[in-house]
Amino acid sequence: MADSPTLSVTLLGAGQEVGRSCCVLQYRGKTIVCDTGVHPAYSGMASLPFVDELDWSTVDAILITHFHLDHAAALTYIMEKTNFRDGKGKVYMTHPTKAVHKFMMQDFVRTSSSSSDALFTPLEMNMSLSSIIPVSAHQLITPCPGVSFIPYHAGHVLGACMFLIDIAGLKILYTGDYSREEDRHLVKAEVPPVRPDVLIVESTYGVQSLEGRDEKELRFTSLVHSIIRRGGHVLLPTFALGRAQELLLILDEYWKKHPDLHNVPIYYASNLARKCMAVYQTYIHTMNSNIRSRFAKRDNPFVFKHISNLPQPRGWERKIADGPPCVVLASPGFLQTGPSRELLELWAPDSRNGLIITGYSIEGTLARDIMTEPDEIIGLKGNTIPRKISVDYLSFSAHVDYSQNSEFIELVKAQHVVLVHGEQTAMGRLKAAMTAKFKDRDEDVKIHTPRNLETLELSFRGERVAKAIGTLASKAPQENDIISGLLVSKDYSYTLLDPRDLKDFAGLSTCTVTQRQKVVLGVGWDLVRWHLEGMYGSVEEGLDKDGVKVIRVMGAVDVKHTAEHELTLEWDSTASNDMIADSVLALITGIDKSPASVKLTSQQHSHTHHPHSDHHEGDQSITRIQRIAWFLDAHFGDVELHMPEAGGEQDQDQEQGDKSEPALIVRMDDSGEADAHINLVTLVVSCPSDTMRKRVEAVLDMAITTVSSLAESFATGVSMSPEDTDPRQEKSTSPEHTDTKSLEDTMTTSEADIAS
Repeated sequence: MADSPTLSVTLLGAGQEVGRSCCVLQYRGKTIVCDTGVHPAYSGMASLPFVDELDWSTVDAILITHFHLDHAAALTYIMEKTNFRDGKGKVYMTHPTKAVHKFMMQDFVRTSSSSSDALFTPLEMNMSLSSIIPVSAHQLITPCPGVSFIPYHAGHVLGACMFLIDIAGLKILYTGDYSREEDRHLVKAEVPPVRPDVLIVESTYGVQSLEGRDEKELRFTSLVHSIIRRGGHVLLPTFALGRAQELLLILDEYWKKHPDLHNVPIYYASNLARKCMAVYQTYIHTMNSNIRSRFAKRDNPFVFKHISNLPQPRGWERKIADGPPCVVLASPGFLQTGPSRELLELWAPDSRNGLIITGYSIEGTLARDIMTEPDEIIGLKGNTIPRKISVDYLSFSAHVDYSQNSEFIELVKAQHVVLVHGEQTAMGRLKAAMTAKFKDRDEDVKIHTPRNLETLELSFRGERVAKAIGTLASKAPQENDIISGLLVSKDYSYTLLDPRDLKDFAGLSTCTVTQRQKVVLGVGWDLVRWHLEGMYGSVEEGLDKDGVKVIRVMGAVDVKHTAEHELTLEWDSTASNDMIADSVLALITGIDKSPASVKLTSQQHSHTHHPHSDHHEGDQSITRIQRIAWFLDAHFGDVELHMPEAGGEQDQDQEQGDKSEPALIVRMDDSGEADAHINLVTLVVSCPSDTMRKRVEAVLDMAITTVSSLAESFATGVSMSPEDTDPRQEKSTSPEHTDTKSLEDTMTTSEADIAS
C-alpha cells in the first residue's frame, strides 16, 4: 500500500531570523507546534510570533524545547489569550525545563508588568503553568492517536531537548537550540537512533566556526584578569540561566587557582538565578559525568566559594561603580533593560572597565550594536553616553557552529533539511555549503530555508506496513505464499489477522449476515439442478435439518425447495458470495425462458439421465485429461499420455521419480531430448529447455482454466457431507477470508482428480 501525503511546515517565527521560535507541523489532519517564543528585540504584541495565522483550537500538542524566552515566553499568551483551550491540545516540556520556566516567566511578568506592553497577567501565567505536562528524556509520549514523540538531550541549557516526532508514520526531528560539544556541566546533543524523514535544525552561526572550549576558556580568563589588573570593572551580560552557570563554574575554578584574586569579588546580579540554583542542584542527574562524579563526592559544584549573589537595594549600581575592581554577571544578555543595562551606562565612560559579550547577540539589540564599538551609546532616558569601556566578544552560547552542524546533518541522514533560527545571510551561506557538499557526494538531500508565514509543503511516498499477528503469524510464510485475513487499521498502524482472532487481539466482535431471497418457481426441481450443473459444473445436493431439499452452489449459496412452487436462496453475505448469489438468481429466473428447458421438457425421460448428471467421477476425470491433451495438441502438435505399469515394474520405476506417475509428454522434436513432461498428479512441468518449459506451463494454465468448471476453479465456501443434517453448521463465518492452506487443499484435490 502506498500513498503520497503532504507535510506542511509553517514558521510563525524564526524563519530567516533569530527569535520568537514557533514552528507549525501539519500532516494527515494532525497539528503539532514546536516552541512558542518571543523576539527579544521587540516588546509587547510585536514580540510575539504571528499567532493570528493559526487556529489554535486545532493544535494537538505544543512541544517546548527549552526555557529561553525566545523559545517559551509566548506560551502563556497562546494558552490563555487564543482559542487554544477550545481544543484538546496538550503542552509538553522536560521536568527541568518546567521547573526553570516557572521562575523565568515570573521574572518576565514582573519586568513587563511595569509597562503598557504586558502580554498577560500573573494569574494567567499560573493557570498556564498548571496545564504543562512534564516528560523525561527518551520517554515515548502519545498525546493523541496517530502522534507520538521522544525527547532526546540537546545540550545547550539544563533540560533542553530535541523532539523526534512521529505523525502517522512520518518522522520529524526538531532540534531547537542544540550543542554538540560537552561543556563543564551539560552533555552534548544526542543523535537519535532512528533516521527521520525531515530534520528541522537551527542555523544560528551559519558557516562560522568557533574556537575550541579550552582555548576559549583560556582567552576568557586572561581577558578578565587583564581588566582587573588595570583597575577596572568587568561586566558580563548574560541570561540568568544557561550560559551564566557555565561562566560561574569557569570563574570559580580560575579564582581558586589564583590567590591574588581572592580579594576581588565576583557578583551575580540576578535574583532569578539565585532561585533557580536549587533547580540545578535538583537535576544533577541530567548533567554530564564531571558534575555527577563531583556531586557523588559531596562536592556540590554549584555551591560557589568565590561568587556571591548581589543584593539590589536602591542605588546599588552606583555603589558598585564607585567601589574597587570586581566582576559582575548581570542579566539580561542583550543589554536591553535591567541590571546589565544600568551598569553599562555607569561604566561606559571609564576606559579601565571592560565589557565581554559571551553569547549570541540578536540583530536589533544593544549587545549587537555595541560590538561595532561606537563612540557613544544612547541611555534608557534618551541621553547620550560616551563609550570608552573596552568591548570584547567570546562566544559561550552553546549553539553548534558550522562543523558541528554539518556533521550532525550528515549523521541524521534526513531526506529533507529545514533551516530555522538563523539570520537570512547566515542561513543562505549554510544552505549553499550543505547543498554543494551533498552534490559532491551525489546525495539527493533537499535543503529548505522558509521565511515566516511561508508554508513549505513536502510530499512523501511511503509504504504502509501491516503486521500479521495471531494465527496468521504462527507459521512463517514462504515465498509466493498468499496471506489472507482481516486488515485492521488503528491510529495509522495496520494489523492483519485471522477473523477468528479478531476478538482476542482487536477487542472487536464478528457477526454473520445471512441473506434470503424467495423466488416463484414455475419449473421442476430436476430442471433447476440441471441448469445449475450446466453453469457451475457440479453442485451438491442434500437435505437441511428440516428435511427440505437443498442444492449447494460453489459451497456458498444454498438453493432450497421450500414450497411446491417456491425456491429460497440463502447465503452468508460477503462480496464474493453476493456475486455468486446474483448469478444463481439470474440463472433460476431465466430457466423457464431458456430454449434448452423447452427442448428438455418436451422429451419423456427424466433429467437425471442427461449428460450433465450421468457422468461417473472417473469418466469426468478422463474427459478432462482428454480435453487438456487436445488443448496442448492444438498448440504443440504431438502429445502422448504416459501411464505407469502396475506391479513390480512400478515399484522399480519409483526410483525414477516423475516417470512412476501419470504424465502427458509433449514432443518437441524427433530426438526426444527437448520433450516436456507434465506430471498429471502435481501438474509440474519438467523440460531440459527453460524457455520451452515456461511456454508449456503458460499453455497448461490456460488449458486447466478452460476445461475446469466454475466450481472446480473457485473455492469460496464449504462442501456438504452426506452425514450432515444441517449443512450450514459447517460454513465458514467469513468465507471471503478462507485461509491459504484451505485454498491450497481445495486446488490440490481438483488437480489430483485430473489423473484419477
